[in-house]
Amino acid sequence: MNILHVDPERGLGGGETQVLGLVRYLAARGLRQTVAADPRGVLVDAVAALGVRAEALRIRNHLDVAAGRRIAGLLTRDRYDIVHFHTARAHAMSAFLGRSPQARRVVTRRMDYPLRGGWYARWLYNRTVDAVVAISEGVRSVLVAGGVEAARIHVIPSGVETEGFAASDAVRAAERARRGIAADELVVAAIAALEERKGHAVLLDAVAALPDLRLRVLCAGAGSRAAALAARRDALGLGGRVEFLGPVHDVAGLLAAADVVVMPSLQEGLGVAALEAMAAGRPVIASRVGGLPEVVGDEVAGLLVEPADAPALAAALRRLAADPVAAREFGRAGRARVRACFSMEAMAGATLALYRRLAETSDETIERAS
Repeated sequence: MNILHVDPERGLGGGETQVLGLVRYLAARGLRQTVAADPRGVLVDAVAALGVRAEALRIRNHLDVAAGRRIAGLLTRDRYDIVHFHTARAHAMSAFLGRSPQARRVVTRRMDYPLRGGWYARWLYNRTVDAVVAISEGVRSVLVAGGVEAARIHVIPSGVETEGFAASDAVRAAERARRGIAADELVVAAIAALEERKGHAVLLDAVAALPDLRLRVLCAGAGSRAAALAARRDALGLGGRVEFLGPVHDVAGLLAAADVVVMPSLQEGLGVAALEAMAAGRPVIASRVGGLPEVVGDEVAGLLVEPADAPALAAALRRLAADPVAAREFGRAGRARVRACFSMEAMAGATLALYRRLAETSDETIERAS
């Protein structure tokens, strides 16, 4: 089997982490792969380090005909069995490829916001690809509501490297000491891009409602709302309790120092940060949106609250602060849950199984489905 992955993003976001995990898994099993990626981005070097070929591909926008022709040339030259579009911008290129007699096409959808683009978006999903991967049932529901044919959708949850986040008591003590955290401080970590959909403003309002709790909130991430959120923090008088750390590369170290991880998202396809927290054995407080309920479970790996409900988030924080035994039990249950259901190996194995089913499907069957 020969596979072409297409991901034009320049940064290393959650989706690109999934691509790298998938590529690593398939490479270990001897499959031939090529990753078409922006030459200025991090994926090119990352896949090269895995011994996988990279092809330079810049996709400027959803109507980049030149990029579409470049992909068509790759398909003709190298005769791929599978082409996997990992982003919406990559998926848009399928409009320029025509029908291939050989390569089966897959697109992954990671976001849970409503499908935009009307008939054209429906056409892209229902006619230009052979399978759609949704990373959660929440994402699947959004796709179906947007007019994507249910039979084309396969739910394959994102995964994490489960063993990379566990930390010993000694590591935890060292990480807290390095950050100047006192023994009686409850450290709340929020690991997410500083964007409106991630709900940081709700978290700030919740912390402001808990003046009697000794909390330290550590927010890891960058984004367009950074300045506005810092100003809101200062206006609420939370400068000594909430830190915006910017991009954090040592997520495992931050999780080792934390007591609780919050995801107050307004929208969330699945929530890889929640999976990482669970792998580290940390209880999670998450909004009841998108795929987060599937990940966390209701009082399984943590607590679920309604989105944009600062009082509910404050109450959940107070509950875990007052009941460290329950918090530890949520953490233990979360670690077991992520190992059983959300490992990187499980994600990659399910994706490979889908590739094999598609590769074995006859041209006639594909034409009937189209």
